[in-house]
Amino acid sequence: MPGRGGPFLSRTAPRLARLAPRTLRGRLSLVALTTAALLMVILTVAFNTVVRHRLQREADDELRTRAAAVATTIDTRHGRVRVLETSGDRLLDTNAWIYAGGRLLERPPSGAGTLTRAADALTARGRRGCATVHGPDAVRLCAVPVPGATGRATVVTALDLAPYRSSAKTLLLGSFALDAVMLACTYALTRLAVGRALRPVRMMTDQATQWSAVGSEERFAGRGRPAELAALGGSLDALLDRIRAVLRHERQLTGELSHELRTPLSRIVAELDWWGSRPRSDAETRASHEVMAEAAQSMRTICDTLLDEAREGVPTAPGTADVPTVLHRLSASVAPPDPVRVAVGGGPGPLTAGVQPALLERIVSPLLANAVRYARTTVTLTACRMPGGVRVEVTDDGPGVPEAFTDRLFQPGKRADPGDGHGGAGLGLSLARRLARSAGGEVCHDPGHEPGARFVVTLPAG
Repeated sequence: MPGRGGPFLSRTAPRLARLAPRTLRGRLSLVALTTAALLMVILTVAFNTVVRHRLQREADDELRTRAAAVATTIDTRHGRVRVLETSGDRLLDTNAWIYAGGRLLERPPSGAGTLTRAADALTARGRRGCATVHGPDAVRLCAVPVPGATGRATVVTALDLAPYRSSAKTLLLGSFALDAVMLACTYALTRLAVGRALRPVRMMTDQATQWSAVGSEERFAGRGRPAELAALGGSLDALLDRIRAVLRHERQLTGELSHELRTPLSRIVAELDWWGSRPRSDAETRASHEVMAEAAQSMRTICDTLLDEAREGVPTAPGTADVPTVLHRLSASVAPPDPVRVAVGGGPGPLTAGVQPALLERIVSPLLANAVRYARTTVTLTACRMPGGVRVEVTDDGPGVPEAFTDRLFQPGKRADPGDGHGGAGLGLSLARRLARSAGGEVCHDPGHEPGARFVVTLPAG
């Protein structure tokens, strides 16, 4: 029936699965043991088959030798068959039958009827041949025609096969014992060899556990590893690099969001504190609501801009921005400390950049915040047209950028002097450059400008 074995197999399969080794070392050792067992069984069967055939051939040779010895006592002269009496006649007659023309002349004194009938059958064939009589004891008989008797005389000898069978059985048991020892040695050596081969894998596992706990910058690839593990180590290193890059990107995005959202949040908090400090008129309340709504909208724009740019493989959405309008809006949104003032300048005529206004604000805003933070009296925003694009300069008359720090100026989280009393996390410049590059532009520092600092933004024309 098609479904008769289904329940049995469904019950047996889970049991076999539970019995299977759970480690790679155990599974490889089991595979090696099974393979060696099959090979040894085949070799043992073949060896013992050959041994049995060899012992039977030796028994047949012994029988023919005895038959030849008995044949020397037979006289076939004068056309008649006659058995001669010799000094060893009793020994020669043991387990021997002599036939003349199919007629039994002599037989062993204690010849059993079964053996005699078998000897008669061999003699009736009229040629040389052997046969085995199975009983309580296996006996081998061979019929050999007497030379010179022209087929009229035949000698049949018998041999007990018990010693030969005992030798074959002893060899079989010895083969099984040797197989058991070989299988045990094979299993032990396989586990040892597999364990040594998997030692680098255990080391890599321990290293991965340790590195994940301490955030190490170590790598798996190294000298002295097998080619397969070296390739695996290289793949794991590449995976670690990608994971670390993703984590760095996430941390950078989180820091940039925190950096950019700090200003609008501060405005909201300040308006709430100012509004709650004493009763306000309806006009003042509406003004506070407008400021908070504008700050909230600015936060939403910041989040949308940074998250859109952070999506891997998604280019910045196309758009155009009127540069002077954006610069004036940015200058009006900052509250510089006394006596710093922010001025906006630019060339005549319209000036359009090939980016969205929100993205332009996010690029220029960190530069403006830095300039206001370090300026002594003046911050200048200027925009002009250049071949194929737009150039925006943010200039201040502060202390400028230390020459030793220029190489690390755009690295995230780096500040020239963290203890200078000014706030900031060192993320604004790196954010401005990354956003500009995502739009096909660039942000750079002008080291030749003195006094103060000048940062230049180049963007494609709209």
